[in-house]
Amino acid sequence: MRRGRGARSNHTGRFEAESREDFDDGWEGLGDLDVFKTEVKEEAARTIITRNDSPDISFDRSINAYRGCEHGCVYCYARPTHCYLGHSAGLDFETKLYAKTNAAKLLEQELAHPHYEPKVIALGTNTDPYQPIEREYGITRSILEVLERTSHPVGIVTKSALVVRDIDILERMAARGLAKVVLSVTTVDRRLARAMEPRAATPEKRLEAIGTLSDAGIPVGVMAAPIIPGLNDHEIESILEAAYAAGAREAGYVLLRLPLELKEIFREWLATEFPDRAQRVLSLLQSMHGGKDYVADFGLRQRGRGPYADQIAKRFRLALKRLGLNVDRHVLRCDLFQAPVLAGQQMRLF
Repeated sequence: MRRGRGARSNHTGRFEAESREDFDDGWEGLGDLDVFKTEVKEEAARTIITRNDSPDISFDRSINAYRGCEHGCVYCYARPTHCYLGHSAGLDFETKLYAKTNAAKLLEQELAHPHYEPKVIALGTNTDPYQPIEREYGITRSILEVLERTSHPVGIVTKSALVVRDIDILERMAARGLAKVVLSVTTVDRRLARAMEPRAATPEKRLEAIGTLSDAGIPVGVMAAPIIPGLNDHEIESILEAAYAAGAREAGYVLLRLPLELKEIFREWLATEFPDRAQRVLSLLQSMHGGKDYVADFGLRQRGRGPYADQIAKRFRLALKRLGLNVDRHVLRCDLFQAPVLAGQQMRLF
């Protein structure tokens, strides 16, 4: 176990020709002395807006300023994407990071395309836009500056209190119906949070960020995600109550997803952190996926099916109704968009 890291291993990715595996040769090759330090490579991306046509996702375009995420959330469904880069979905995902330093410039170019039609851009769909290295690189803030300048709507999902740093931009955008923020709160148990999300903000800091954003007039919601049966599902009501008290007025949830390499990563973590509950957690999860750890079908991958999945959904709905969450959903405006004019480009007449 490595202090401050989520994954327990760094197994070879599925696209590699050779396989590597850690083992203890008796010469202190493993353990706390074997520290995985964070490495950041600056990347010149070729495109910045990613599009999807998934019917169970509420947006069709997103931006990820970084690849990999230092928060180290052991359950992160994005971990397997690191294998496309020749890395492991394990420790590599949280230690070998990529910063898209030309993101703002690319965004301006893509928004300036004559056929571009504005729709809400989501930040934080694959990796957290406010993970620790954002303090140094400021790529997310530069993206927000472009979106504000062009009056383009944006929705942010994060589990970092760093989002309040950009409250000046978000407040101005929100006043024009152009921004909303969702804080991901997986648990209100600080010890469980530290085990699952070793380098993310504490639950208290996330709830405090919800309050700060709400007080500034920025529409803010909470995402109880992921719901892990037998581990944090008993906290559904507690999470929603705490978020509502802090100022959140919208809420959603997603069931734990275990695609590809993540199955083994999560199992390893569960066996070391909660050996007494591991079998029950996996059994409940499989009961919602037809006996499998995960089913990738649209509509099922985020909710599951069966009695236990129905129970989670019902509890969530009842808590929403009791608290008055999701009564008013903020729909962001797309009609204010003004395409940027690039250097040497002729301004539009209309």
